[in-house]
Amino acid sequence: MKQHEAVMQAMRESGGYATLGHLYRTATRVPDTHWGTKTPFASIRRIVQEHKEFFKIRPGLWALASQRDEVLAKLALDAKFDSRNPEEFNHTYYQGLLVQIGNLKDYETFVPPQDKNRPFLGRKLAEVATLKKFHEFTYDSLLQRAKTIDVSWFNDRRFPKAFFEVEHSTPMWNSLVKFKDFEDFRVKYYIVADVKRRKEFERKISSSAYSSIKDSVKFLSYEKLSEWHTQVFKTVPIDKELGL
Repeated sequence: MKQHEAVMQAMRESGGYATLGHLYRTATRVPDTHWGTKTPFASIRRIVQEHKEFFKIRPGLWALASQRDEVLAKLALDAKFDSRNPEEFNHTYYQGLLVQIGNLKDYETFVPPQDKNRPFLGRKLAEVATLKKFHEFTYDSLLQRAKTIDVSWFNDRRFPKAFFEVEHSTPMWNSLVKFKDFEDFRVKYYIVADVKRRKEFERKISSSAYSSIKDSVKFLSYEKLSEWHTQVFKTVPIDKELGL
């Protein structure tokens, strides 16, 4: 079987669409395919980018061109099927990538109650996140605030490792004010947004109001998040993912 045919088969078995990270795991397992290397990641990336059989949905998310209408309908991105707007899809998609990264890095992951039933690539976010109950690492008023953060990672001591806020179009100061509430904790904070909003982030975080958390808050673009997600799938051993 040719390499691009193996990628097509892997994507077909995933419902007609898949993240690049998922393809790294599945396309290489398609029988009777010769890759010529034990780590054919560059070949898979090149195939989806250059072959007309594939099209890009979002950074890191690809689909079969022959199933375009069907896939877009599944993801509610085609206007005639739309039950959710594209902005909501974007928000949930990037939340899901963050949750998967956290899971693969052995952190416990949590998404807010209001987001648990949102669909992420054929599953509910609640089914991807590992925590059903938020860890009570501080007093209640702060806990209630923390539970609204888009994605939370916890370490094995049940303390927060990182907080992520996905800002597609909403004002960034909302997230920065939220992060500032936890300035006494050793937590990493990330604003996830389109790269076009980087300068806006830099202006906001430079305000004296956020000087206490300035060094702890990072900007993460959608493209960089996608690359991170793909990289984690490349570097985390398969047996770890499978719990072996």
